[in-house]
Amino acid sequence: MNKQDLILQLANKEELTQKKADEILSTTLEAIMKSVSKGEKVTLVGFGTFEARKRKERKGRNPKTGEEIQISASTVPKFSAGKQFKSSVNRR
Repeated sequence: MNKQDLILQLANKEELTQKKADEILSTTLEAIMKSVSKGEKVTLVGFGTFEARKRKERKGRNPKTGEEIQISASTVPKFSAGKQFKSSVNRR
């Protein structure tokens, strides 16, 4: 499923136009990204939690040459699935 499929599903279920469904989904995703980029944790009970995690500087290897390289410290987004989401996936 991609974003367009999700928009179609939202529009059909809630009897919205595709444009309105796209606005709702885009606004929601933008709010999540903005909050996480500020260092805030976003929790959607039952679905999961989005947060920023810091990675330390570390050593790695260039896969092409095998040469050891230094990988800079960075902040990355992390998603942890909630209990209800995990249960839903495990039922399959």
